[in-house]
Amino acid sequence: MPDLTQRKADVAAFYELMFNVCRPREAIEHFAGAEYIQHNPHVTTGKEGFIAYFERMALEYTGKRVEIKRTLADGDLVVLHCFQHWPGSYDYAAMDIFGLEGSLGKSALAAAKSMKKVLS
Repeated sequence: MPDLTQRKADVAAFYELMFNVCRPREAIEHFAGAEYIQHNPHVTTGKEGFIAYFERMALEYTGKRVEIKRTLADGDLVVLHCFQHWPGSYDYAAMDIFGLEGSLGKSALAAAKSMKKVLS
């Protein structure tokens, strides 16, 4: 049985490092497994696609921040419910689902909704 508390902590640390600290390469190298599958259609699957996308976002959206509201874990899945702030753009309520294999991240599925659309 996986240690769900540790899995939640690892995924939160991964998200903090790649999104708020803006070091996606370090986050992927430290937390992702040998294979990384990205299901977000805006991000090329694989480690290099992930790194390229989030390095570009760090440059385009200086000061972007994410606040994790909830972290849920069940077996090999960890779910983050987040508030994302993108300076000069919309803020988003987001949900990211991470599929873990062993203790390392294998895949990620994201869903986000612009707060402007939600509040309109």
